[in-house]
Amino acid sequence: MNSMERVMTAIGHKEPDRVPLFHLFSTYGAKESGMSVKKYFSKPENVVDAQLRMREKYSNDCIYTFFYAAVEIEAFGGEVVFKEEGPANSGEPFIKSIEQIKTIKLPNIHESPPLKKVLQATDSLKKSVGGSVPLIGVVMSPFSLPVMQMGFEKYLELLYYRKDEFNQLMRLNEEFCVDWANAQLEAGATAICYFDPLASPAVIERKKYIETGHKVAIQTISRIKGATATHLASGISTPVVEEIIETGSAILGFSAQDDIRELKEKANKKICLLGNLNGIDMVNWDRDKTCVEVKQLIQKAAPGGGFILSDNHGEIPWQVSEDVLLEISETVKKSGVYPIKKE
Repeated sequence: MNSMERVMTAIGHKEPDRVPLFHLFSTYGAKESGMSVKKYFSKPENVVDAQLRMREKYSNDCIYTFFYAAVEIEAFGGEVVFKEEGPANSGEPFIKSIEQIKTIKLPNIHESPPLKKVLQATDSLKKSVGGSVPLIGVVMSPFSLPVMQMGFEKYLELLYYRKDEFNQLMRLNEEFCVDWANAQLEAGATAICYFDPLASPAVIERKKYIETGHKVAIQTISRIKGATATHLASGISTPVVEEIIETGSAILGFSAQDDIRELKEKANKKICLLGNLNGIDMVNWDRDKTCVEVKQLIQKAAPGGGFILSDNHGEIPWQVSEDVLLEISETVKKSGVYPIKKE
């Protein structure tokens, strides 16, 4: 099987030749290329070259067209802070007051310089790999994006006490999210990762999510013209797995804190699971520890299909060693062959 066939079989809740492996590389491409993070993301050609090289080097079953979350804030005219050996972050929130929401103007996707770079990289990568490898684009959910737009404290005020303004911002963010997702699909992305960390009860209580973010997700995802994967960016997902299934997403990125067997039972034949290696812990692993962790994860999550092995956050940290990533790949090739042998 090639990578696309392997992944589609797993998503179809059947057993492919082996467990699919998604190394979700974004900033790590700068490390691989020997560049600063800012320089690396300054040209789409840098990202294209690194993604293709890392796919071969680490036997990756996907190509990740994600640059950094704050690229969306940059498109709105907000500040981006580039760091050494880590992802770029949003700077000072550009929404200074709740009243300002009514004056927000949406970016033009095809005229925004930072978004155009992502689309150019996506187009080039699609031309390079064709249909043999899934290309994964990324959007921030309308429900989670305001944390960067206005800061968490002010967003909580909006979420709990300013219903009209909350709904207005959700409508704006939904339009942007849908347009941004569909532009990436048109450029060649196979599917869209819908990052929604606030969907996790580790951040917002489940009841409030169901009242708000869940409804936003159903509406937004229904308008995206391609497959979606919902990722809670290392937030626990077991308490909301039924709600995520209702949104129509085909894949759920789950946390290292989730009970895999319980989640596997709830997700059975309804949604494919992606996870759940702890990227922070991986910084301290050696090859032996890596092999043990990957084998245990395969034993718990892989039987029956419906599983893609990955990290639990949606990004490989810069500080994870090359040896650890190579060992993950080798262990998947040896211990992830179907049918999975019980150990």
